[in-house]
Amino acid sequence: MELTKDILLDLHRRMVRIRHFEDEAGKLSESGQMPGALHLYVGEEAVAAGVMVHLSDEDQITSTHRGHGHLVAKGGDFKQMYAELYGRSTGYNKGKGGSMHIANVDAGMLGANGIVAAGPPIAVGAGFSNKYRGTKNVAVPFFGDGATNEGSFHEAANMAAVWKLPVVFVCENNGYGEFTPQAEHQAIKDITDRAAGYGMPGIQADGMDAIAVWEAAGEAIERARNGEGPTLLECKTYRYYDHVGRSGIGLEYRSDEELDEYRKEDPIPKIEKHLIDNNVLTADEIQAVHDGILAEIAEAIKFAENSPLPDPSTVTEDVYYTG
Repeated sequence: MELTKDILLDLHRRMVRIRHFEDEAGKLSESGQMPGALHLYVGEEAVAAGVMVHLSDEDQITSTHRGHGHLVAKGGDFKQMYAELYGRSTGYNKGKGGSMHIANVDAGMLGANGIVAAGPPIAVGAGFSNKYRGTKNVAVPFFGDGATNEGSFHEAANMAAVWKLPVVFVCENNGYGEFTPQAEHQAIKDITDRAAGYGMPGIQADGMDAIAVWEAAGEAIERARNGEGPTLLECKTYRYYDHVGRSGIGLEYRSDEELDEYRKEDPIPKIEKHLIDNNVLTADEIQAVHDGILAEIAEAIKFAENSPLPDPSTVTEDVYYTG
């Protein structure tokens, strides 16, 4: 794989779109303008961007409670995303999915999920369908380090390996299972150690470096497309904010010094330095990217705020209902 100018620009733009989408959504939630709590993806952008550059709308992903970044990286429309977070009828799921269950099946985003480790079995089902139908499509479940303790993850990984399904398991290891440090809920340091138990390769990437993720994900996705079975890709990353909301400092379960060290590895300034050093973009052109995305977000927020709430009579439509 050749790291072209277009790929660098694509990685950068996807990450900046995620960062600004999440920061603006967090501000709206804090101010009470947007209902509900949000699990923000800020800091982890390199993982979603590095993987999603390799995927098309025909490839499927499953997501987590921290799922906005995945949908943004897969081409999510800001207007429909903000409308969904506002609970409005113009949202992707007509205001019924909200933050933790946002989905866009047309783009292959099979849904965020508030249940830990609920995504891998769904992705394995999609992977089975891809293989059964003879497509070259790949299914990619995203999940955290804590999810790898769940039985549903183990069953999904085992089945994918036994049937050599085109699935790439992407563990976004941000070092914490909600508020619990990894060392306190697992006896291993590297999630990739578990790959051997399923008979699949385990690849590790620096999740604070979009280029590193792009390289590792490309290898795993190519392997899946070629019918060689699944891979466990662990991306060591970090979330800048608390489990919920925009607070990042003064937390009891991690130090401010730790946060400061990870902020020095921020994936966006890192790739922007690469762009400037390699004469891909100037500082002014980079700022123009940020400004354009912020303008797009401002327009999307207005759209969401002016959109109607769902009609109560539609409460049983588009949902599983047994009444």
